[in-house]
Amino acid sequence: MTSTLSYIHPQAQIAENVTIEAFCSIAADVVIGEGTWIGPNSTIMDGARIGKNCRIFPGAVISAEPQDLKYKGERSTATIGDDTIIRECVTINKGTRLDRNDTKIGRNCVLMAYTHVAHDCIIRDHVILANAVQMAGHVHIGEYAFVGGTTAIHQFVKIGAHTMISGGSLVRKDVPPYVTAARDPLSYAGVNSTGLRRRAFSNDKIREIQDIYRIFYLSGLNNTEALDKIKMELNPSVERDDIIKFIEDSNRGMMRGNKD
Repeated sequence: MTSTLSYIHPQAQIAENVTIEAFCSIAADVVIGEGTWIGPNSTIMDGARIGKNCRIFPGAVISAEPQDLKYKGERSTATIGDDTIIRECVTINKGTRLDRNDTKIGRNCVLMAYTHVAHDCIIRDHVILANAVQMAGHVHIGEYAFVGGTTAIHQFVKIGAHTMISGGSLVRKDVPPYVTAARDPLSYAGVNSTGLRRRAFSNDKIREIQDIYRIFYLSGLNNTEALDKIKMELNPSVERDDIIKFIEDSNRGMMRGNKD
C-alpha cells in the first residue's frame, strides 16, 4: 500500500506488501524488502538497502550523505537487516569509499528515537540503541549489545558483543565483550551476567568470563601481562578466545578498569 501523497522514484525497487505512508520520499537507488512499513514523513535516500519486515517510524532519514568532508559523492550504501525497528527521527548515513562503502545495521535491531548512526558504522544483529545514542563514523558494535540513552560514541570505537553500556556515557575507548560499562570516565563495572543468563549462558560459563576479567581488570597487571596470565591459566574456549582477540585487535585501547 502506497499513499498518493508520497514521492516514490520509478526506479526504486520495492517488494510486495510494503506499506509507504503519506509524505515520504523514496529515491531511485533504493531497495525495500517485503513486509516493511515506512512511516509518514520518512526520507529514504539513494543507497538505502532495507530488509524484510522492518518498521521505519516517522521522521527517519535513511542513507543520507556522510557528514564527512572526505566524501566526494561516490556511490555507497546503508544496509538495514530484516526485522529491524528504526524509531522516530533516527538518522543513518551511508558509507564512504575510504572504508567499506557501506553502513550496516544487522537483523532484529532496535534504534530508538533520535539515534544517529554515522558513515561506515557496523552494528551486528540484536543490538538495542536507546534514545538519542550518537555514533561517530567507523564504530563497530557486536551482537546483543545494549547502549543506554544519550550515550556518545567516539569514531573508530569498537564495542564487544553482549555488552551493556550505561545511559549518558562517553565511550572513548573500546569496550570488550560480555561486560557492563558505567561511571565517568567509562569503566569496567562487572560482567553482564543478567544479559548473559537471558541468552542461556550457563552459570559455569559466566564464572569463566568473570575469572577472565578479574585477571584483566582487577589484578593490577598491565594489558600484556594480564593476557599472558589468561592464556596460561585459563583453558581455551570460544568466550576466552573472543575476549583475547578483541583486546589484541584493539586500536583505540581498552576502557579502564574499576579503580574503586
